[in-house]
Amino acid sequence: MTHFRNYTPEKYNGPDYEKIEEGIYRTKDPYNVVKSGMVYVTSLSFQMEPERYGEEEATPWDIPQLPFEDLLDEYMVFVTDFYEDLNKTSQVTCYQEFGSSSIEEIRELRTIIGKRFYAVPCGEDNEDFDADCEEDLEGDHRIVIEDEE
Repeated sequence: MTHFRNYTPEKYNGPDYEKIEEGIYRTKDPYNVVKSGMVYVTSLSFQMEPERYGEEEATPWDIPQLPFEDLLDEYMVFVTDFYEDLNKTSQVTCYQEFGSSSIEEIRELRTIIGKRFYAVPCGEDNEDFDADCEEDLEGDHRIVIEDEE
């Protein structure tokens, strides 16, 4: 995943969203799981990298579990809007709104703007095998966050 950018949807200009700081808004929890009933949200656009990191099946309307779930886990956020209309009409760019009860987690997520995020398989035949590898449903892997080239 690369080319992370801020995305500001028109809905953020409505009465249901309170701007807290650049790119971060406060709104009602769409899933009613946060005790306060309110969440902090931010929207980002990004692109998958099928030719580089094995995200072959990736499309804006069908993002593969790996590395997307790693992104959610790494920054302790959840998806609050999938922007289905945008993602169905885009061939390359994905749009997602992320939420958290913690503004700090949203701030940390926004540090990914301008970076690349991907998963590297680990194993005996892979020189990238190291102690940072995690096992999940997709197998052993580690995540990498780096500046865009």
